[in-house]
Amino acid sequence: MTMTLPLVLDRQSNLSLVEQIIGAVARAIEGRTLRPGDALPSVRALARSHAVSPFTVAQAYQGLVESGHLVSRRGAAYRVAGLMPSSVRPAPVWSAPTLSAAWLLSDVFADHSVPSKAGCGWIPGEWINESGLQHALRALGRIPGPRFGGYGHPYGMGSLREQIALSLRRFDIPAQPSNILLTQGATQALDLVVRTLLRPGDTVIVEDPCYCNLLQILQLAGLNVIGVARTQDGHDFEQLEHVLQTMQPKAIFVNTVLQNPSGTSLSKVNAQRLLALTDRYGLWVIEDDIYRELAPSEGACLAALEGLRRVIYISGFSKTIAPTLRVGYLAAHAEVLADLARTKMAVGLTSSEVTERVVANVLSEGHYDKHVRFITEKLRVAHQSVAWSMRAAGLEVFAEPQAGLFLWAQLPVEPSQSIAVATRALDRGIWLAPGSYFRPNDRASNWFRFNVATSNNEDLWTFIRSLPKRASKENAAG
Repeated sequence: MTMTLPLVLDRQSNLSLVEQIIGAVARAIEGRTLRPGDALPSVRALARSHAVSPFTVAQAYQGLVESGHLVSRRGAAYRVAGLMPSSVRPAPVWSAPTLSAAWLLSDVFADHSVPSKAGCGWIPGEWINESGLQHALRALGRIPGPRFGGYGHPYGMGSLREQIALSLRRFDIPAQPSNILLTQGATQALDLVVRTLLRPGDTVIVEDPCYCNLLQILQLAGLNVIGVARTQDGHDFEQLEHVLQTMQPKAIFVNTVLQNPSGTSLSKVNAQRLLALTDRYGLWVIEDDIYRELAPSEGACLAALEGLRRVIYISGFSKTIAPTLRVGYLAAHAEVLADLARTKMAVGLTSSEVTERVVANVLSEGHYDKHVRFITEKLRVAHQSVAWSMRAAGLEVFAEPQAGLFLWAQLPVEPSQSIAVATRALDRGIWLAPGSYFRPNDRASNWFRFNVATSNNEDLWTFIRSLPKRASKENAAG
């Protein structure tokens, strides 16, 4: 028997629709309104009855399966999990995971239980281009099975590379399909560059702060990592030139626009200054530009200014289409690209043509440009709201770009207390991202990364306002 689900959704709530569904079902199970073995409405039935997306319901049900509240068998309804043996304690509705680098870098991607994900790095599920994805998946289902034989081309699906090259030329990047290598996300692209161009013991420059997974990639490769401070419109050039003169680095990694985690963008003047220095000292410039399509059109682009001679350009579709598709790409000089393709084949063979076909269809037939405008507008509104909440709570905001996913803000605590604060927050169901995760050598910092799309939450700001005020503040980004 399928049970009626006691569910009232509030679209003005600070909680996402997924979180509201998870909470309602969990409370009904704990209150015995739903009993072991009861069948829940189907994904489509619940979506219809509450005017929500089937994708939203599916995400919520999957989260409840992972938390142990529901069980799911192929071709059968979602049911309330059976009673556990008396020797085993029943799990609570939610318990905080242990905050650690391992959780942040791996388990967090599988942990759907944290109610407030202020520190995450992706757009909410409700913002996914569902109609475009559904259309692309239906088109994929009509392709004859034999077309999926073989591993595909080492450079990736040809028609998608053509689409990407065309889109890059809109940003004045001189790219042809022969300059494009498809990868399993932008993070794999970074890893391929490191494996191909660098060797253990080489010195590289990163921004301080920078993308946390990049730091792990560089550490695993045995590289000497030097951080140069990221400013509101570029780098600390005095510090950069000192490193170039004294450390003989081989490469510099740069988030050009809407940087992760600071949200800042290079000015065109500073972009040109950076390229002049790197050209003088013979560095590779690795431009991680995954937020380009969420940025204002006037943002600087190193690959456009330099022309793919010593710049290797990296991007992908996780921030605009869907994180789970894992389709990214590299743009580079053809000779370098051939070396990168050999590394790709050596460590993982070809990338998935199935997901590449989905992305290609979304780009061509899924109203992609309209969806990007939708996300951009949602982020603009979220920036205004979250920045206001930050100022009201007494936080120092590093920059207010009004675009992209992130704001970088200083909490009123000592840098040495930041991990303890993040742990306390996680105990209350709030995931914060401390600045130490984004800094070389895990250096302590009381700056935190906030995802504006997931930080418009009163529980978050109540917690932050409860923190003790600190008399003095750091002036640097980290």
